[in-house]
Amino acid sequence: MDKLTFVKENQERIQTVENSFGPSGRPLSKLDRVLMGEGRLIKQGRRKPEPKAFFLFNDVLVYGSIILNGRWHKNQKIIPLEDIQLEDMEDGATLRNQWLIRTPCKSFFVSAPSYKEKRAWMDHIEDCRSKLLQTGNCQPSSTFAISWIPDQGSYKCMRCLSKFTTTKRRHHCRKCGFLVCNSCSKTRAVIGNIHPSKKLRVCSFCHTSMEDGSRQRGDSTGKNSSEEDDVAASSDDEVEEEMIQNHSPSNWLDTRMGTWGQLHTPDQYISHPSKT
Repeated sequence: MDKLTFVKENQERIQTVENSFGPSGRPLSKLDRVLMGEGRLIKQGRRKPEPKAFFLFNDVLVYGSIILNGRWHKNQKIIPLEDIQLEDMEDGATLRNQWLIRTPCKSFFVSAPSYKEKRAWMDHIEDCRSKLLQTGNCQPSSTFAISWIPDQGSYKCMRCLSKFTTTKRRHHCRKCGFLVCNSCSKTRAVIGNIHPSKKLRVCSFCHTSMEDGSRQRGDSTGKNSSEEDDVAASSDDEVEEEMIQNHSPSNWLDTRMGTWGQLHTPDQYISHPSKT
């Protein structure tokens, strides 16, 4: 495929994705931006997993909720690739082919219908991120959010051990991601990588640690999470089963041919078409 045809078709594909989010979505068309792949993955929510539409560009990862049988999307999220860190995860009791996507503001688990698709997504994201960083126009993030403990992950406060009830509700500490009761999370604090000025809910333990200037870590990465994020590490058999039954393989761009296909590997990529 010649360069002019590729550019035209790429612009049309990006415009289609942009239009699918309607007027509430942010513009996606940008000079030198290329749509590299698209597909559906299960994103773990705070209460339950949900199918989401994911779109990988050569500089950002975009995802959103699926409506009207996938023809339209809402709740658009755009993540710069330099802000992403991936971590491979083992299969859970019910959720398989999962990995963790970390960003400075929030971190969340995603799952693919097959191991092959999981590897395709992880490899393509890493490949695009690596090529983006090689340009020297951006710097990788060094601070990432922690993933929240799912609501069903504990029936009691993880600080005072009081049982949750209909009146003693679950809350998440934005610093450590633990499930805590209101009494153990009355304090608020600014967590810079989540929001530069907004005070977020933190548990009393993390608040004391922050006041002491220590870096109390909630997991192996010692990262934080966002107030708006709906992160969890749990699963739902019905959602996953529906995802598998209705699964359409992800599509990837083969830039040598300028065409869409399924499960191409990153070594089939070449540099950005504008530079060839």
